[in-house]
Amino acid sequence: VSDQKPLGCWSVKHGQIITCPVVCNFETHEYIAVHDDKVLRIWKNKDINLDKVFKATLSADVYRIHSLSNGGPVVLFKGGGVRTLDVLLEAPQQEIENIISDEVIKWSEAFMEGQQPVLIFATEKDGDFFVYVQKLKMNSLHKYKLEQQELSKPLSFTAYIKNQIITLLCLYSNDVVYKVLIPLQQNTEEEEQILSKSLLLNLSVSGSVLKGTSFVVLDKDHIAVLGSLAASGEEPKECLTIWNTKFQTLQTSKELPLGTSGQLWCYEEKFFFTHGKVLTVIMYKCETSSLAAAVGKLKDSQTPDVSSFVDWNTLGDEELVVSFQSQQSVALKSESKMTLRSKRNAVAKVQPDTISVGQLLLNLKDAPTTVFEDELKQLMSKAQMPDFQATIGCVITALINRCKTNPKYYPRNFLLQIVQTRDLSYSLCPDLMAVALEKKDVHLLQICLQRFPDIPEEITYACLKVFLSISEAYLQRIDVNLESVICYIDIEFNNKEVKTEIVENGFNAEREQDIWDTKITKETHLKADGEFCPVGPQKAALLNAVLHTAYSEAFLLPHLKNLPAQQAVLFLRYLYYLYVKCSEKINTTLPGIRSPTINQIMDWMCLLLDAHFTVMVMLPEAKQLLSNLHKFVRAQVRFYSELNKIEGSLRELQRLNHQKDPHTYSIEVLELI
Repeated sequence: VSDQKPLGCWSVKHGQIITCPVVCNFETHEYIAVHDDKVLRIWKNKDINLDKVFKATLSADVYRIHSLSNGGPVVLFKGGGVRTLDVLLEAPQQEIENIISDEVIKWSEAFMEGQQPVLIFATEKDGDFFVYVQKLKMNSLHKYKLEQQELSKPLSFTAYIKNQIITLLCLYSNDVVYKVLIPLQQNTEEEEQILSKSLLLNLSVSGSVLKGTSFVVLDKDHIAVLGSLAASGEEPKECLTIWNTKFQTLQTSKELPLGTSGQLWCYEEKFFFTHGKVLTVIMYKCETSSLAAAVGKLKDSQTPDVSSFVDWNTLGDEELVVSFQSQQSVALKSESKMTLRSKRNAVAKVQPDTISVGQLLLNLKDAPTTVFEDELKQLMSKAQMPDFQATIGCVITALINRCKTNPKYYPRNFLLQIVQTRDLSYSLCPDLMAVALEKKDVHLLQICLQRFPDIPEEITYACLKVFLSISEAYLQRIDVNLESVICYIDIEFNNKEVKTEIVENGFNAEREQDIWDTKITKETHLKADGEFCPVGPQKAALLNAVLHTAYSEAFLLPHLKNLPAQQAVLFLRYLYYLYVKCSEKINTTLPGIRSPTINQIMDWMCLLLDAHFTVMVMLPEAKQLLSNLHKFVRAQVRFYSELNKIEGSLRELQRLNHQKDPHTYSIEVLELI
């Protein structure tokens, strides 16, 4: 999530459907999935093809698999039967009892109570709702019936266990959250008990009502609810809300204008939910609730005013921070588009040094430029201070904010010094590259591309577009790091070519020319075949930085399709030039530091052709390039095909040489067939 990069992807065959969420077995580090209700699949990270991994066909339909960190996976079947995964794998076709008859499971959850796995699930039949509690080791099952509520029904459930008591929270359609207590220790053998419920929270404030779709428990006094907040006479607006259940108050809310899927997850003090087309992650921290904090009237002399750093701008574009100026509050921090790497500790407990940083930045807001930069440099020199990375992020944010308020101010050298000497990431200073793009500071962009591990594909594309659009004459006046190109690039001086030795792996230009029967001049032929670099060394170095950036094809391709046709052709010419250069070497490796690899070159060529193939086929200036690229690749395929034919003979020759006495002189003639 922090780098926005997929670590693994597995697909079932066409026609097969994954029918319950995939989970991870924490004990064996394996993934467990069920497709077509009954087919169990288990695999590890190194596995690629799901068809070749472990498969077991079960005798009953699976509703859900729950993975417990200390108790192993637990499988809940649609008929209410429960098995641990270990027991199930001993005999996959074992008969599974049908407990709930005509009832339909609506929700389930699993917990560990001591060393005892406990499963709870809710069912519905003809408008009545039932709750089952299964203790696996004791093989005990208790059934309860929820007390009916007139004109409303449960929409969502969540639960937690504490002191041998299950607290079940139910979100009803009348916009009320009820609490139900279920003791784990049951002495009675009654088949069905009625569970009474008590009002926990009414989801209305100041005439507005929250139509919740899902919710999670944060601690004993706070819950988070995702839903639509509707005021009388206004359009409902989707939002994420935090409620204090102890004092019945809305703690904070944030509108989500791009819409959500209605699902909210919570894991390790982070919210996960979809906002538009992206996954949004919000870090939070709950501390002891108080009435003053709940109504926003808490005064704390030890906490400075940091309200100027509270930013409720649009999710996905800006950093979001909510702070209630207290250690008895709920703090939220949204990391736009899954970027979390360097901000993991930014919403940790407030430390004295962090407070001094915030106060210092407030004091420097209107300071003269010289004083402003001197104080920031002095702040950065405190290498041993806690949360040093977060402090550097605050320094860069302060610099960028001054750039925004004063367009004439741009501390290029200061920013370069910070990026080159500190271990930063894009998520720590998301506005830095945006300002560099606006200023067309290509050197800073090059360094960021080389050093940041988590750059979004949209920013990578923006850098590529800027690099391709800037003129060569302008770039010659700019300081650019050329270490990735200086060892291999071909440059013309007064029509004299300076180039490395060529060993073309099986590519015969004359032979290919005869086959295609294409008549072009020698000069054009050389340039089309990639012997001259189509861009200058400065632009080549910048493009190499883009080639080294990690990306996800699914996220980059839509942006790449917007690249102007002429720039796409120029980029493809450069990639083709690199491809030819790599093929000149036996090990297909370009010399130099941070030079592109053959895999990076090929991946970008394929990506660019996927994005622009139709346009390039129609462009006259791209026709010859595509033709020569096709011929070169075909010659490479033919060459390696010929090598494959004699692979067996070469291995036999190597084996014979090992068997003979190296001190004996002989001449042999071997016929390769």
